[in-house]
Amino acid sequence: MKTAEPSFDAEKYKRTTYEQWQDAAEAWHRWGPTIRSWLGPATERMLDLARVGQGDRVLDVAAGAGDQTLAIAERVGPGGRVLATDISPAILEYAAGEARTRGLGQVATRVVDGENLELGAERFDVVLSRVGLIYFPDQEKALRGMHRALVPGGRVVALVYGAAENNAFFSVPISIIRRRAALGPPLPGQPGPFSLSSREAVVRLFEAAGFAQVGFELVKAPVRLPSAQECLAFERESFGALHQMLSGLDESGKRDAWDEVAEALRKFEGPDGFEGPCEMAIAIGTKES
Repeated sequence: MKTAEPSFDAEKYKRTTYEQWQDAAEAWHRWGPTIRSWLGPATERMLDLARVGQGDRVLDVAAGAGDQTLAIAERVGPGGRVLATDISPAILEYAAGEARTRGLGQVATRVVDGENLELGAERFDVVLSRVGLIYFPDQEKALRGMHRALVPGGRVVALVYGAAENNAFFSVPISIIRRRAALGPPLPGQPGPFSLSSREAVVRLFEAAGFAQVGFELVKAPVRLPSAQECLAFERESFGALHQMLSGLDESGKRDAWDEVAEALRKFEGPDGFEGPCEMAIAIGTKES
C-alpha cells in the first residue's frame, strides 16, 4: 500500500508562529539596533519605492516590534496615519511603547492576522510588510486583503529575502538545523524565508492577487557584527523558527547543532569583524485605478 505523503498543516503552523513571536518578542526588541543597522537601508529603499510621504495613510502588516513602523511614521508626519498590525500582542506592545516614547501620535497598533485583514475597503494609500509576507501560509489571500484595503492607485510593497545562496548568514544555519533535526525539505505549500526570492514567484503571486505594474528589486544587506559569536547570539535569541525546528532534538542534540552553526558562521569573520552575506528583495504592486 502506498504511504500517504505528509501534508502541510497551515493552522498548526500559524499557532506555532504565534507562540514563537510571543516568546521572541523581548529579544527582537532588544536586538532592535542590530536589526536597524542590518535592514535600515533596505527599509528606506522600500519606503522610497512605496512613495510614502506626508499625510499618507499606511498599513504595516506583520509589523513586529515596529522599527519600520517608526520610520514610516516619520515620513507621513503628524498629518498621516500608520496602523501597525501583527499576530502577536506581545511584540506589538513594543511597537506601541516606542511610538509613545517618541511622541508619534500618528501610530496605532492592532492585533490582526495578516491573512485576515478585515479593516474595511479603500482605507490606505500604502500597505507595507517587512519580512512578514513570506511567512504567511496563504500569501495570495493575504495580498488580496491588502489589495482590498488600498485606495485605487495605492501600492503594496514587501521586503523579503532574496535567494538562499545569497543569504548564507541565515540559510547556512537553516540547512544545518534541518539536517540535524532530520526535517527533510519543506512540504508543498509551506511558507518560508525564501518563498518569494525570485522575480517570477513575485510576479505570479502579485498578479494572482489582482495587482498590476509588479516590480522586483534586489538590495544588498550584509549583516555586520563584531564577531560570529555575536551573530550566533542574535539568531539564537531572536529567530524563534530555528528553535521550533530543533524542538524534536534532546538537549545534547540541540547543543551539537548550535555548535555546528557557530563553526559555520565563523567563516564570515575577518579582521574587521563578522559580515554575513544577505540580499533582500523588494516586491511592489499597484492597485489599478
